[in-house]
Amino acid sequence: MNQPLRVRYAPSPTGHLHIGGARTALFDYLLARRHGGAFVVRFEDTDQTRHKESGINDQLNGLRWLGLEWDESVDIGGPYGPYRQMERLDIYATYVNQMLESGHAYHCYCSEQDLEQERAEQEARGEMGGYSGRCRTLTTEQVAAYQAEGRKPAVRFRVPENRIIGFEDKVREHVEFDSNGIGDFIIARPDGIPTYNFAVIVDDHLMKINLVIRGEEHLSNTPRQILMYEALGLPIPEFAHLALILNQDRKKMSKRDESIIQFIEQYRELGYLPEAVVNFIALLGWSPGGEEEIFTKEELIAQFSLDRVSKSPAVFDMDKLNWMNNYYLKKAPLSQVVELCVPHLQKAGYLQGEPDAAAMEWVTALVGLNQERMRFAAEIVELSAIFFQGEPTVDEEAAAVLKEEHVPAVLAGFLQQVEQAEAFTVEAIPALLKQVQKDTGFKGKQLFMPIRSALTGQVHGPDLNVSLYLLGKEKVASRLRNLL
Repeated sequence: MNQPLRVRYAPSPTGHLHIGGARTALFDYLLARRHGGAFVVRFEDTDQTRHKESGINDQLNGLRWLGLEWDESVDIGGPYGPYRQMERLDIYATYVNQMLESGHAYHCYCSEQDLEQERAEQEARGEMGGYSGRCRTLTTEQVAAYQAEGRKPAVRFRVPENRIIGFEDKVREHVEFDSNGIGDFIIARPDGIPTYNFAVIVDDHLMKINLVIRGEEHLSNTPRQILMYEALGLPIPEFAHLALILNQDRKKMSKRDESIIQFIEQYRELGYLPEAVVNFIALLGWSPGGEEEIFTKEELIAQFSLDRVSKSPAVFDMDKLNWMNNYYLKKAPLSQVVELCVPHLQKAGYLQGEPDAAAMEWVTALVGLNQERMRFAAEIVELSAIFFQGEPTVDEEAAAVLKEEHVPAVLAGFLQQVEQAEAFTVEAIPALLKQVQKDTGFKGKQLFMPIRSALTGQVHGPDLNVSLYLLGKEKVASRLRNLL
């Protein structure tokens, strides 16, 4: 490619950034940064029935959170704007007129009822549905009659017959389509608003996009777009169509599939780290060639290429994402993880209002205790429930420990130490346990397991000293008294 690389992510602003869109945007971004090119974000908002005004900000906020900085878009402008299709209608009209004047397009006066009747007749004859081309050769008199009825025409592209349309896809290699299976398609609606397939080629041409990366659901659009590029005498960009992302059952992902978190905003809200999500999405269909799976954004930029993108569908493995996010959480500064966890503790009612210095010290200890175990920040609520409930639920192992003969002596000894303690801090607690050992003669598992079982309901768990501090002197004493 002789020209500087220019790629684009062009969503419809109909909602939050979806995993599939995020992958396309990420691959665009990585290639643009690797080759010193431009990453353009524009918005295809001509479908006003699905348009959401908040959709543009939702998309940009998702990209921003992932750290995918763009070079041109609606917010920062650029040399090839506007970057919203509804602000480019006059541009499209010029190219529609060029199509009409050259004979590559024609006015179609068919009403929706006409088209429905045609489809019904085709179905009755056992034929494949498709526009018959009935308006291809209208006479002047027929046009005048339609206009007298007040019909406003759409504009259809005249698809050439008996053409094999082939192209080299950067992922799928050589792909071919037969033009006879396409049928004349609409490029501008009666209200003058262009359809997706037409607007996208005009935008890609004028914005100098020379590589189009998109999902394989757009593969069938490509021959239509190639024909229109040819009709307008425009250079054709390269294409790369990414395979589907499947759910864990290896079925096509549906937006109603609850086994997968599908929108980037949800990951942000649940307390995932953006670098983990980027790392995970990069591996949905791309393989780096070795066994390594953890990559910084800079490492992804250095290694990413389309020749290692698979033709086969990628499987979205939620367990792998959670493992990966846990890895990044463990490496993150404790203060950052605390910041992620605080809103979830507040929402659960575990933390009232804005925490003061003492509360933040307590929360920091709580998060530090669970940092190694957390898959995402929202899990802090479940992991810390033991510190907020009245009495712990005792599991079978802990119940068996509490029945052992020596346990009452250990618990009574520890209760005495707790009640007498002036300080009940992480640093002070080991001395209390040491004194129980001296007083009772029990040590190791015989000492620690009864205390943990009595106070948490479990035999195993994170650091005992920190856990006791988090429970607090009053709650520890109360639980011991109740058991004794």
